[in-house]
Amino acid sequence: MATIQIKLNGKTVECERGQTILDAAAAHGVRIPTLCYHSQISRTGACRVCAVRVNKTMYKTACTEPVAPGMDIVTVDPEILDMRRGILNFLLAEGDHNCLYCEANGACELQSLCFEHGIDVPPPSSAPRNLRVRDVSSSEGLRREENRCVLCGRCVKACEEIQLSRVWNFAGRGSHTHLTTGIRDLLGESECVQCGQCVQLCPTGALSFQTVLGRGQAWELTSRNSVCVYCGVGCQINFFTNREGQLVKAEGSIHGPNRGHLCVKGRFGFDFVQSPKRLKTPLIRKEGQLVEATWDEALDYAAGRLATIKAEHGPDAVMSFTSAKCTNEENYLLQKFMRGVIGTNNVDHCARL
Repeated sequence: MATIQIKLNGKTVECERGQTILDAAAAHGVRIPTLCYHSQISRTGACRVCAVRVNKTMYKTACTEPVAPGMDIVTVDPEILDMRRGILNFLLAEGDHNCLYCEANGACELQSLCFEHGIDVPPPSSAPRNLRVRDVSSSEGLRREENRCVLCGRCVKACEEIQLSRVWNFAGRGSHTHLTTGIRDLLGESECVQCGQCVQLCPTGALSFQTVLGRGQAWELTSRNSVCVYCGVGCQINFFTNREGQLVKAEGSIHGPNRGHLCVKGRFGFDFVQSPKRLKTPLIRKEGQLVEATWDEALDYAAGRLATIKAEHGPDAVMSFTSAKCTNEENYLLQKFMRGVIGTNNVDHCARL
């Protein structure tokens, strides 16, 4: 890539041609606050929080403006800070940001920016300026508190560019602009597939997961990395547990092949972990009753029965049925076991049905 020289906060630096001001600043350790920007979607420049001064007179949104040779950029000074405070105050005034009863409290980007800029989040208002949709029951997976929406457009782009469902969109004009899911403006009645990507990218508490409600605040949750069990893609998931050790939320990890995205199974299909019907130890039927056994007992029993059936009826009396919930490597080992140890080609897979 061809490099160019710009001036960044009074210091001459080199950056790549075509980079945005935001990317160029980040490459040199300079942080510019953002709200509508997210690395997984295209640039919007809607919130104006990232505005910087260019060539002493112009203000540009750092997330959308490309660098140019000789550009003189100032990312922070008293005037820019005052402008950002004004933008944040305006966003607060437009909504109903009650941090005491918000699922995103402690993990809200708007809240963090207000704290950074010395702005008090206003007390809860009983009459927001524009009363928007509050949908907390039509969907089993997602909640919608649109009075907390800052119209950043992240959910719209997540739905359009990542999930390709195009459920979210904007409607109205000016101060009456709001989110919509179409003619049926309820999530549970829309074409939403419950992938939850819009919630994962939402910077406020406007969109949240039903699974977290009443089961833990953001700062109480502990994250652990795992791999989805529902197919062979190998999507990486960050599972969040509360103080009681319950799984309450799943987010896609940007480090896996899914690049932060999840389907509805990966997002919400973890409730079996806490199910009282879940088997935690092997069971062996003895005298007509299933009784708990150790893994060694269960494996020895299975191996013995397979050997007996093979000896009495031949290897083709045995078949295996593999699972899409297993890894490709595990499925490969099972078919290898059936062909090399049992001696049969009777191998089938659930994905064929």
